[in-house]
Amino acid sequence: MAIQIEKACADDADKVLRFAKLCGAETDNLSFGAEGLPLSVEEEARFLASLEHSETGVFYLAKDGEEIVGSASYSVFPRQRMSHRGELGISVRKSHWNQGVGTALMEHILDFAKNVARSEILSLEVRSDQKNAIHLYSKFGFQKIGTFKGFFKINGQLVDFDLMELIL
Repeated sequence: MAIQIEKACADDADKVLRFAKLCGAETDNLSFGAEGLPLSVEEEARFLASLEHSETGVFYLAKDGEEIVGSASYSVFPRQRMSHRGELGISVRKSHWNQGVGTALMEHILDFAKNVARSEILSLEVRSDQKNAIHLYSKFGFQKIGTFKGFFKINGQLVDFDLMELIL
């Protein structure tokens, strides 16, 4: 498998939204389901365009040929007192779980956070029962700093999430 990691651009908007719908339908680990993200193609294109030359945010795509199989985002908190911190998120199609896609995306996010955004602390939220994702984040030095009880409510069931951080 030859996965390529590249920065998303405005022209990727439609593909990114279709990818989100596919991922959302495959798992309950994301903040959305099969409905995908509540954005139009134009709104997504504007968002991606805003990141193309940003030093505080980035959106990467993992591609297997022309197919998007993963994505990762990073953004620095915009307020001055929090601007030393950033938050990340990673999504991978189920067909590509445990194949190094998450690792490759994480490497790119960490490089951006350290060398472009110059962040000092990275944080993320992950379902407390997502052992593979927790293993990935731990492999890169993230540590659990707490649990948010009932972070999601899916089909009437409360789902806990671990809060994790990495101090660079």
